[in-house]
Amino acid sequence: MKLSEIKEYLATAEAVNFKLIDGSYVPEHFHVTEVGEVSKKFIDCGGTVREEIVVNFQLWDANDFEHRLKPAKLLNIIKLSEDILNIQDNEIEVEYQGDTIGKYSLNYDGKDFILMPKQTNCLAPDNCGIPKEKLKAPLGYLSKKDTSCTPGGGCC
Repeated sequence: MKLSEIKEYLATAEAVNFKLIDGSYVPEHFHVTEVGEVSKKFIDCGGTVREEIVVNFQLWDANDFEHRLKPAKLLNIIKLSEDILNIQDNEIEVEYQGDTIGKYSLNYDGKDFILMPKQTNCLAPDNCGIPKEKLKAPLGYLSKKDTSCTPGGGCC
């Protein structure tokens, strides 16, 4: 989800709820402790120089159980970040503390913002020697006309 999209959703949202993929929620007394822009320059395993820029939201829950972040307040934090930091309309990455700091992409289901786990991946599989995955198909996909091996036919 891009920054412009969350702003559209927040404009009409009644509440700001973050839901994990397992169905549990970030406690409703969470804080957005950071809104910023993170730039990452790196070389992948194939030697290609890459750059990634994301808008970063950091979620944190404390022991102030009466705290509730309203959509208008989060919109104000975003606007302030855009004005002062010149944040652009990039994809959002959310940091949230589990066993360690997890990084998530963001979706919206019409009511809740869904924290989608991010996965690592090789960006240069052709240069790394990683074999392509073989297509796995159910046995039902085999042609009915293939009669080279039939029950009692002695082929297996």
